[in-house]
Amino acid sequence: MLALHVREVMQTPASTITPGSPIVEAATRLRDEGIGSLVVERNGESVGIITESDIVAVTAEEGDTRKLTVADVMATALVTISPDANLEVAVDRLRTHGIKKLPVVEDGELVGIVTTTDISRYVPHITRPELSREPHPERRRFTRPDTLYEDDDWEFDSYGVADGIDVGDHVRFSKTLSENDIERFAEVSGDTNRLHLDAEFAEGSRFGRRIAHGTLVSGIISAALARLPGLTIYLSQELSYRGPVDIGDRVTAHCEVVEQLKENRFRLATAVDDGDGNCVVEGDAVVISDPIPDSA
Repeated sequence: MLALHVREVMQTPASTITPGSPIVEAATRLRDEGIGSLVVERNGESVGIITESDIVAVTAEEGDTRKLTVADVMATALVTISPDANLEVAVDRLRTHGIKKLPVVEDGELVGIVTTTDISRYVPHITRPELSREPHPERRRFTRPDTLYEDDDWEFDSYGVADGIDVGDHVRFSKTLSENDIERFAEVSGDTNRLHLDAEFAEGSRFGRRIAHGTLVSGIISAALARLPGLTIYLSQELSYRGPVDIGDRVTAHCEVVEQLKENRFRLATAVDDGDGNCVVEGDAVVISDPIPDSA
């Protein structure tokens, strides 16, 4: 729920090598140092990068690489980033350029390196498929027999092609997170953090106000899943919290089946938007879809 910056997750210092170094030396250093890349520097200036993939590719093509130097193999279109850049900017830059490593440069000086692995520890959605928000007109709306009751404030749409989950099925669930919801969740869960309950205390926080519990917000995903065709049972849920939610805001969970893992096991892209349509929670769920019991 915080804005993280490259400086907070980058590896420092970045390992470097000169353009004239033999490829064998680069390969040996990558192995011995347990790293995936070396930034290439000439007279203190970053001029390229060489990775494990580069060395594997040239070895497969050339066979004998003993006469090759780093300059023969390195990528010279060096894409860098500032240590003060937001991690979301780093994610976008990695995706745009189709790369996995970003040298971090400050005032013209190499100060570190950040990789997709580093970022994925804090922004797991970098490796997830994006949730489709496009309508699926060929799918029909379901009315579910597996929820015990509904509330006038709640809204949902559940669409599929059969009386069970299939790839492409999707569901949307909306509700307002009221003051009463916050207080009841604190009581039931035991999470009485003053950030959620004490306005004066919360004013001194980085948010400057009270906010809803992150777990309460992500719980709306579970409400959405309950309205998919069939009896949906959680196996796992991975989440990234991307922004705070104000008390009284209306949140909407979106879930879409993106992959069938086994006969009755499915992976879903999941997300929660705030009232302005901003994604505040994003994740990846795995569920079992059982038939509705005959007694329903």
